[in-house]
Amino acid sequence: MNSNINEKQLRIRYIRVVEKFLTRTISLLKLENFDKEIFFKRTLKNYEDMCKTPKVELYSDYYSGVDNFVQKTLNFVKNPSDDFIDERATLLKDANLLQKEKNKATYKKDKHRKDKFDDGN
Repeated sequence: MNSNINEKQLRIRYIRVVEKFLTRTISLLKLENFDKEIFFKRTLKNYEDMCKTPKVELYSDYYSGVDNFVQKTLNFVKNPSDDFIDERATLLKDANLLQKEKNKATYKKDKHRKDKFDDGN
């Protein structure tokens, strides 16, 4: 039982670190005065912070997408183009799709909503 709790703690810790990397990267990408050098420096620092926690295998679609986003971001940082405009657009699109995937359950419509509140009429 103790190892099971330890696994859960490691999983939660890794999820928090990965989502922190995602939110920091998105906020850097959305800045109006975007500077690619600052983006590269901070992304590599955020990745170093992420590497301090042991990697845990995550099986949901959202978390596998986040892992793919992290890898794609690092590939773009390590092999950048001259203007970085296309890469930035690609990363922003992927980030928006990830946020949409995460919030997908929130937007479900209640079936028969009118039947739920029966006021006697």
